[in-house]
Amino acid sequence: MSTPLHRLAAFGAVLAIGTAGLTACGANDAESGSDGGGDSASGGTIALLLPESKTTRYEAFDKPLFEAAVAELCSDCEVDYYNADQDEAKQAQQLTSALTAGASVVVLDPVNGAGATGMVQEAQGQDVPVIAYDRFIDGADYYMSFDNETVGQMQAEALVEAVGDTGNILMLNGAPSDPNAAQFKAGAHSVLDSSGVTIAEEYDNPDWSPENAQQWTTDQLSKYDPSDIQGVYAANDGQAGGVVAALTGAGVSSDELPPITGQDAEVAAIQRILAGEQEMTIYKPIPIEAETAAEVAVALAQGEEPASTSETGIEQSDYEGVTSYIFDPIVVTADNVADTVIADGFYSAADICTGDYAAACSEAGIS
Repeated sequence: MSTPLHRLAAFGAVLAIGTAGLTACGANDAESGSDGGGDSASGGTIALLLPESKTTRYEAFDKPLFEAAVAELCSDCEVDYYNADQDEAKQAQQLTSALTAGASVVVLDPVNGAGATGMVQEAQGQDVPVIAYDRFIDGADYYMSFDNETVGQMQAEALVEAVGDTGNILMLNGAPSDPNAAQFKAGAHSVLDSSGVTIAEEYDNPDWSPENAQQWTTDQLSKYDPSDIQGVYAANDGQAGGVVAALTGAGVSSDELPPITGQDAEVAAIQRILAGEQEMTIYKPIPIEAETAAEVAVALAQGEEPASTSETGIEQSDYEGVTSYIFDPIVVTADNVADTVIADGFYSAADICTGDYAAACSEAGIS
């Protein structure tokens, strides 16, 4: 078996394959894993349920990375994949379908973490363990995610540093149904509320969509002149893109945009950062999260106890009574793009330095 570092390096090629396949595979349907299906009796069937597709990470990264890791760890394991398209009822139906299809382990990233306890109980009632993936679910057998309050703190600290001691900011949070969004928001407020900046308006985006972010920001510009907005806290990169679209649509030039935060290290966000249109993003090394989830899921599918320290080097801890693996987020700015997402093989320079962004890459020393 290859080492974690070797597998992480190999995932760069998997990302390209997974991204290219998005148009060929519907996000609404179950599909078998990347190994083409195996002997589920000896390897087990692992159900992967992701919450939505508007945030690009799930289809472009989490899914192909998880499938690739499972295929390497267990050639006889099969992955059944479902995407709920931000529909809580649909995800509950998908869970039932996965259990009926013979899932021996469920990896669940819930649309609504607080409302997913019943799904956990349904699976556990059939002796099927549940891994809460990226979002916490009370009563799950295992949980893995990033330190989400720290994510919000990092975003807010970067914004306050960029804005200065005073100024008006807009604040765009994630979906109220997403437990991570509440943690990001709490972490951000812990910094913003003790700073000198003023939160002029705040919005909880019900589905994280860039379209809602753009419309809400446009609505605020009917109350405030763009020059009166010194910064924008956007909880993720999709919303940051919507904010940029609203501001530029209102006549703000790219070089006059206020500092805007983000999260997920989407390629469009990295390009905006290099071009000076976005202040920062949070890079959450999804390969480590997906690989750890695969490692734990495969162990459970084979009737084994997951290791107390994963092959990725993450030690088990306790989070609200659930055995957990917690990962560290990383701030990405124009100064460290090469040392983070490119060095990790998350993106290549060719992915980022396209078209109008080639000059920005050159200026940042990326080639």
